[in-house]
Amino acid sequence: MFRHLVTSCILSGLLACVAAPAQAATLTEAALKSWLNQYGAAWEARDAAAAGRLFSANARYYETPFDEPKKGRAGIEEYWRTVTSDQRDVQFESRAIAVNGNTGVAHWSVKLRLQSTGQTLEMDGIFVLEFDDTGLCSTLREWWHLRQGD
Repeated sequence: MFRHLVTSCILSGLLACVAAPAQAATLTEAALKSWLNQYGAAWEARDAAAAGRLFSANARYYETPFDEPKKGRAGIEEYWRTVTSDQRDVQFESRAIAVNGNTGVAHWSVKLRLQSTGQTLEMDGIFVLEFDDTGLCSTLREWWHLRQGD
């Protein structure tokens, strides 16, 4: 009986050691901040390809809770090309709020100018971001408000 108990404990321990690397990597605050910095740099440069590289191949990008998501890296890049085409002088800021498992929450704001009209816009929002095991964003959900200037 004792030998069976010891063998079971040893096998359980070995399985735990083998299974641990297979479990999903946990998002860190540093990784979230790095991702947000890269996202901001892509937006400031209006670089759809750089933005696309931050997302998994089958990612979902929810710009608002009521719209259909942009689907996949190609869909996200197309969205970015369209949305940022008229934007100039983009200034993006962000702050990580929370990390839990593979989910991060961040506050962001942006100031920009529309080339077509010269109008300035300010946006203030929240991201809820889910990441895959490779550190790419698999789901982005955002809620934001817009203030228009002169």
